[in-house]
Amino acid sequence: MSESAQARAASLDAGEVARFDALAGRWWDPDGPMRPLHRFNPARVAIFRDQIAARFNRDASAMRPFEGLSLLDVGCGAGVLAEPLSRFGATVSGVDPAPELIEVARAHAAESGLEIAYRAGAAEDLVAEGATFDIVVASEVVEHVVDVDSFVGVIGKLVKPGGLALFSTINRTLMAHALVIVGAEYVLRWLPVGTHSYEKFVTPAELRLAARAAGLEVSDQRGIRFDPLKNAWTPADDMSVNYALAAARAA
Repeated sequence: MSESAQARAASLDAGEVARFDALAGRWWDPDGPMRPLHRFNPARVAIFRDQIAARFNRDASAMRPFEGLSLLDVGCGAGVLAEPLSRFGATVSGVDPAPELIEVARAHAAESGLEIAYRAGAAEDLVAEGATFDIVVASEVVEHVVDVDSFVGVIGKLVKPGGLALFSTINRTLMAHALVIVGAEYVLRWLPVGTHSYEKFVTPAELRLAARAAGLEVSDQRGIRFDPLKNAWTPADDMSVNYALAAARAA
């Protein structure tokens, strides 16, 4: 096995890729199997917007605050996150190993009048090409890879000096198991059963260590929680279930 293939095998789980690829046709259906992702999206977009603005000294309230910045969405799926980030003015690329998802992403971006450079493949392919970006996002991806340290190492290699890596994922706690797996998958059926594995959840401490090993320094972390009164996800101090983490590379 070549070095590139070994790296790819370390981060990708073929079963996970196939599971998400099978959902391609309904990825953009707000009432379909990815409904929780659509509900979750505004909260993570708001957090990422603020973290990017803080790092690059931009006015988050401006019409297109991230004009001139390059951004890569790793594990972009069908583009639910890439599209709103593109509307902030960044030059956005997306990579995902599921080819059917990429086709859906391209079609939806075209329908929306957005120029997003999508490609089917692994982040390791971009590393091999020497590509780097001001911002690299891996949202709801870490909990699906085989080797977290290897994957975060790949993300680190894609971040330019002075750039920023953004993550959102699920904490490995009993509360997360109860809410995400038992509640969301088995009881409420918000997600297809088997979407998540508790053993793959990553604690903030583990993600911070992986980021540091990748040459990144954590600059911000915050929780994302579901507010049943508002029936919406909101940023929060509580990181016991979902959380977001920003880590910067020195200039």
